[in-house]
Amino acid sequence: MPRWLFCVLIAAATWTLGCGGGNNNTMTGNNPIAGPAANVVTLTAGGSAQNPAGIVNGAFTSVTICSPGTATCATIGGLLVDTGSSGLRILSSVLPAGFSLPKQTDAGGNPIVECAQFGDGFTWGPVELADMKVSGEQASSLHIQIAGDPSFSAVPASCSNAALGPNETTVALLGANGILGVGNFLQDCGPACTVSGAGNPGLYFSCPASGCVVTAESLATQVQNPVALFTTDNNGVIVELPTVASGGAVTEAGALVFGIGTQSNNALGAATVLTLDANGNFTTMFKGTSFPGSFVDSGSNGLFFLDTPTTGLPMCPVNTDFYCPTSVQNFSATNQGTNGHTTPINFSVANADGLLSNSNPNFLLPQLAAPFPGSFDWGLPFFYGRNVFVAIEGKSTPGGTGPYTAY
Repeated sequence: MPRWLFCVLIAAATWTLGCGGGNNNTMTGNNPIAGPAANVVTLTAGGSAQNPAGIVNGAFTSVTICSPGTATCATIGGLLVDTGSSGLRILSSVLPAGFSLPKQTDAGGNPIVECAQFGDGFTWGPVELADMKVSGEQASSLHIQIAGDPSFSAVPASCSNAALGPNETTVALLGANGILGVGNFLQDCGPACTVSGAGNPGLYFSCPASGCVVTAESLATQVQNPVALFTTDNNGVIVELPTVASGGAVTEAGALVFGIGTQSNNALGAATVLTLDANGNFTTMFKGTSFPGSFVDSGSNGLFFLDTPTTGLPMCPVNTDFYCPTSVQNFSATNQGTNGHTTPINFSVANADGLLSNSNPNFLLPQLAAPFPGSFDWGLPFFYGRNVFVAIEGKSTPGGTGPYTAY
């Protein structure tokens, strides 16, 4: 997949339920969940007030944004934590009335607006500047996207035509109040967006009154991975979630830990490091076939892979995008980094129509899976019961220089 963005939010529950149990400072098998600290923020997975759209297999948190250098701030919850993208994106509709941030402009004073492409749609909105605070960490003068700003309602055809789905300007469409992208890269696009003409993927636009046109955007002014701008604990994150029983759970509490090997609570330990290629991918070996474009992505709400045609899993009659075996199917695969390190993975697939039925109260579904040709997208179910390390490109860690995934 392109390195700049990838997030899949295919299924959404249409019912709302109360919160269930889950606690911090716990140990689930060999999976410790970090307790309160300056580099830790609570991660809420499943059904809760943090899950505004009621999606399944989503993990959420809150951040505070401020107009740079001021005490004019707003705390925004219900942000989907996404290791498959980089950058903070907030829906304009969830900001407090009257709250505003300075806009990023080009040399001519025209606003810069971004067309951020995801696996299920896109977000269109201006790039603005904010100080972001989360737990004891802060990123100053961070470039973020405010999606769905009504001042920029006209979407260029080159943006919408390239999209795999709608303009996700509402909580219902986006599945969250926004996205906290804490992936492997420093910016959401990188060098490709710094060039003019051929080779520019068309994510950034200069928007004078006469209409928006694709523009080159420097690395320093692209939407940035906020973690990389922290003073300390800035080389990556750890997503820590407890094990979820095969039958599912309503909600669980985990932790998003900032830094790798920078504090006593974020040591790499015995985790296996899988270094990544230039696109942030490793190789998954499954049923004798190698899938080199594979990745882990907490913003994807299932396990996405293409089973072989001869022994393929049947599709669902109701939730037609998902697999529906008549009984639970157990599989094994092996992930391999560009450094040659390998880790075996066991996983299971259950009937998605049963999992997503209104009679099932659970929002966390570890056996939810769907087709994805060409590679493995190890979505949030992969994170259950694992501490997953996401190292940022160019940053030094005890496991080597990022980018890498480790668990």
